Amino acid sequence: MKFKNIGIVYLIAGLYYMIAETICIFSVNDTLFNMYVFHTISDLGIPNGNCPFFFLMDSAFILIGLALVFANFYKFKDFIIKYKAFFYIFTIMASIGVIMVGFIPWGNPLTNGYHNLGAIMAILGGNLMLLTISQSMDKFEIYQKITLILGIIGLIAFLIMFFNMESIYMPVFERLAVYPLIIWHLMTGVYLLRKNQ
Repeated sequence: MKFKNIGIVYLIAGLYYMIAETICIFSVNDTLFNMYVFHTISDLGIPNGNCPFFFLMDSAFILIGLALVFANFYKFKDFIIKYKAFFYIFTIMASIGVIMVGFIPWGNPLTNGYHNLGAIMAILGGNLMLLTISQSMDKFEIYQKITLILGIIGLIAFLIMFFNMESIYMPVFERLAVYPLIIWHLMTGVYLLRKNQ
């Protein structure tokens, strides 16, 4: 039971996010291509916007942040044997950032700056956290290698997105920067459940 419960936390957070975003995308009167290519994830969380289920997207952000800080600090930290300070810093940075994104949705000119700050903290902190984890465990096997690849993909996508904010394809790079963290939640949930056996 040592890692089972915490593995379930990661899985629930990752699955809820995927389900929430899928429901939100299908609820908007536009093509799937347009939704994924021309609309950011934050667009789905705008209250009273085009998405009637905006609250699902915003709650998914909050759940990811809470699950990340709880699970990482409660049990996953036991796997970290090097660079612990960076692990804690990037976990807190990503968690606070994604929770800010959920509590401060995009669409209000008075608070959009805080939303953007949260998004930067979540995406940059999250991918730096993945890179740190990949180099901080006692082994460098398939789990650690995939974590490293996810972190590299996410960080490169973030940098491309950050320096091309006005591009019509910015939402594509946003998703390429965000999805590695969601995939990592799901993969880590499975990894910990298998560790429990």
